[in-house]
Amino acid sequence: MTTPSTDTSASTSSSRRLLIVGPPGAGKGTQAERVAEELSIPAISTGDIFRANVAGETELGVLAKSYMDKGEYVPDSVTNDMVRSRLGEADAQDGFLLDGYPRTLDQVEALDGMLSELGTGLDAVLLLVVETEEVVDRLVERGKEQGRSDDTEETIRHRLDVYAEQTAPLIDVYEKRGLVRRVDGMASIDEVTVALREALAGR
Repeated sequence: MTTPSTDTSASTSSSRRLLIVGPPGAGKGTQAERVAEELSIPAISTGDIFRANVAGETELGVLAKSYMDKGEYVPDSVTNDMVRSRLGEADAQDGFLLDGYPRTLDQVEALDGMLSELGTGLDAVLLLVVETEEVVDRLVERGKEQGRSDDTEETIRHRLDVYAEQTAPLIDVYEKRGLVRRVDGMASIDEVTVALREALAGR
């Protein structure tokens, strides 16, 4: 039995193994950190896992870097092994919030296997729903402010298309399991945080 939270998220303490899903520009990273902090669980992003393994020069990190250095996608098998290793760490035993994984149906199946090995399952999938045109405008503006040449309207729309193609099937799978909690990602940061909290409390 986990120790009950002492903050305003106490009522959401039963929902502790979570995914957060949303397109580029939806604010997933910010919300993942906030929700994870409230629930006293780690926010685990695939980007963080990759960086930690590469920086630590682990066997998986060296292997992943060999693909990244060639501009190639890191194979699912390597990504899956990294996530499996991370979920096995002590701080994730009482819960976690995954950001950026799974991205494909094969990864959904792999995650199911990992959680089965751990004798647990997902409690909820938090889906940030956004308006495409507003997200495009938001990211284009961010690109100008930060001087990011990759944040052109064309590349942003491509990334959003890829997200839609890859993610729609995942959402369908989790929808059928009754796990998806939809939240308006276009509201203010604080309003989205409150809505996520309420979505979890309403399970």
